Amino acid sequence: MRLALTKGGYAARFAATVADIAAAQALRHLAFFGREGVDADGYDAACRHLLVEEVATRRLVACCRVLPLEAGQIGRSYSAQYYELSALEAFEGAMLEVGRFCVAPGLHDPDILRIAWGVLTAYVDENEVGMLFGCSSFAGTDAADYLDAFAMLKERHLAPGRWLPRVKAPQVFRFAKRLRRKPDVKQAMRRMPPLLKTYLMMGGWVSDHAVVDAQMGTLHVFTGLEIAAIPPARKRLLRAVAA
Repeated sequence: MRLALTKGGYAARFAATVADIAAAQALRHLAFFGREGVDADGYDAACRHLLVEEVATRRLVACCRVLPLEAGQIGRSYSAQYYELSALEAFEGAMLEVGRFCVAPGLHDPDILRIAWGVLTAYVDENEVGMLFGCSSFAGTDAADYLDAFAMLKERHLAPGRWLPRVKAPQVFRFAKRLRRKPDVKQAMRRMPPLLKTYLMMGGWVSDHAVVDAQMGTLHVFTGLEIAAIPPARKRLLRAVAA
């Protein structure tokens, strides 16, 4: 397996230069805020940056950043600003935070997400990562737009009690406590963010509350994925992409 891939019309690799990182920061700002600018913070220097480019044009079409952490270091993560994660300090394996994932506005080709996951799979295998985690975002801050999605998360995808993140952010939507509805599955899946869908298909789980992030204009849930819990058939598919 390799930490760079070319599949179809796209190529994925980790950033190698300052210019690569600047391009990712520019795409993030465009994707998150809808205008030109630079999305940067203090975590960028500690992370590796994954880039997905269109082969024909070398245009950057997607990116994310990953932060490797050893056991007991989750308090250093970006997510720890918003969630009380002391329970996860007991996780014994290496961890990898995946953050700032975005795709260029107007692009919906599933191959973009597929090739990004191929490189992430290779990274996880080569570095013996035991858990992926991050914040999965819903566009906007009105929880009413996503009630079926949150009801489905409550019914099927809450974190195991031993890992459950606690409330830390000042403004949250406690969907596991507040919602009493049965989810409309079709509507829930229609409103579920694509990245979160991928985590859930692999056996991922979420916090019991969503953080209202006014700065980013999103609602997000803490999302965890224990590598050992990924179904074998799904692992084979991911490794086939990464090969």
